Amino acid sequence: MAVEAELKALVRDPERLHAALSQRAVSKRVIYSDRYFDYPDRGWTRQGRELRVRTITDELGAILALLTFKEPAVDHASGSKPEHETVIEDAEVLLTVLTALGVEQIISFEKQCVNYRFTAGGRELLATVVTVPELAGRTFLELETLAEANDVHTALDVVRSVLHELGIDDSDLTTQTYTDAVATQRGATQ
Repeated sequence: MAVEAELKALVRDPERLHAALSQRAVSKRVIYSDRYFDYPDRGWTRQGRELRVRTITDELGAILALLTFKEPAVDHASGSKPEHETVIEDAEVLLTVLTALGVEQIISFEKQCVNYRFTAGGRELLATVVTVPELAGRTFLELETLAEANDVHTALDVVRSVLHELGIDDSDLTTQTYTDAVATQRGATQ
């Protein structure tokens, strides 16, 4: 079972972070259009499960669609979850099927991302610098690697070490999800 061992942080100096990451890898700008689904009773959400359809658009306009199902966190301090993901040919067909199965879209939003892929501590890492237009003024860093369930803590140690090298403090870490932050923002502006 693959677990996405990830830490997320609020970034205080995005320019400095991009400069540090650019020394490790070439950047790739993408836009993630995320749609989250659950049953009307929100049972999956209450259990810590997530069902997401993500459409990724790169700088050249190429589009990739992914279906992701996340299980409840195996490490509650970081929120790291087992993740099952597959490429889908036609997101609209999948959305029709999901609706027919009784799930409904509970939230959707866009993430503007800059991805950096590199190796550290013997692990392949993905650093994603994220801005969400609705969360104006805030920049986040997600740093993740895949791990087996029995190796999550070791993987998170590598992630934390790289964060420190990038100038990210433990006090900058957050476990607030984008879905919760966007929902809160929408509630405050409506």
